[in-house]
Amino acid sequence: MTTMPQDIPPQEPQTPVEQVLYEIKKVIVGQEYLLERLLVALLARGHILVEGVPGLAKTLAIRTVAETIGGLFKRIQFTPDLVPADLVGTRIYSQQTGEFTTSFGPVFTNLLLADEINRAPAKVQSALLEVMQERQVTIGRETHRVPNPFLVLATQNPIETEGTYALPEAQVDRFMLKVLVDYPTEREELVVVQRMTGIFQQPRQIITTDELLDLQRQADNVYVDPELMEYAVRIVGATRRPAQYGLQDVARYLTFGASPRASINLVLGARALAMLRSREYAVPHDIADLAGDVLRHRLVLSYEALADGVSADAIIARIMERVPRPVRPLTDEGRFAPARAQAGEGGQGQGPGLAYSG
Repeated sequence: MTTMPQDIPPQEPQTPVEQVLYEIKKVIVGQEYLLERLLVALLARGHILVEGVPGLAKTLAIRTVAETIGGLFKRIQFTPDLVPADLVGTRIYSQQTGEFTTSFGPVFTNLLLADEINRAPAKVQSALLEVMQERQVTIGRETHRVPNPFLVLATQNPIETEGTYALPEAQVDRFMLKVLVDYPTEREELVVVQRMTGIFQQPRQIITTDELLDLQRQADNVYVDPELMEYAVRIVGATRRPAQYGLQDVARYLTFGASPRASINLVLGARALAMLRSREYAVPHDIADLAGDVLRHRLVLSYEALADGVSADAIIARIMERVPRPVRPLTDEGRFAPARAQAGEGGQGQGPGLAYSG
């Protein structure tokens, strides 16, 4: 006699980050990769650019993340007729008082959804440069700080060229991650249809902005070995000087490599990813996992690459194959704690005894 298998109840989320992710998944089906990267950006104080064809729940995912966190949330639908003042605000003259007053734009929020950001001209896109990097806006002669935390979550459509404008390189570099969203599987799409044609379940607020700030500080304390930082720098360096890493075939496809922001964001992202994976230290796999998202929008490809159909992702894959990855011996597991303690006391720490594999 055979017995029917019993359904194992899902494990209840334990940490606040797991609770946020659990609540988001009540609305969003699949898209595990996108959701993980959204939380990485939140914990690392980075901005994220999401690219995908219409109908893949890009906007819904970002809006759901905002609703689970609480705080101020604003959405801007970018259109060709926008002007910079529509984003940051402007000075308005009052005839009654004879004075100018400042009208703040929608960037004064905690979470800003810039929907279809490539539909606005470059001057409007560039209006976000100061606020994305400095967390402040200059209106007239006065500078105003935006609320903390502040995160820009932008979407863009890659399949249309009419009525769209490529983002300036200076602004693209300020996005910590660029995530590509693909179609769901047939099974996932069936669940999507069932949810969207039934009663929509509104997500609940799980944490506050103050709790998010606390989680960001916890992510700052995740230990990153100096060898891992060197690994990140070597990856980015290979995009600028590929011939030095034995990538002569790649050199002709690159006009400009990634900026130092890429190295910084690889390390910050690895900390956040390690925290999401319930670790107090980062490992080489964390940096390798984020390399594509951190680098793909920072590489300026040559005309030869466009002619040969070589993508940024293909170049990044070659670089990751060539740059040796640090390997930590298992016997050094216990050395993480003293290394973190020494680094926390102001020293550089000896690290967990990483060695390069090649």
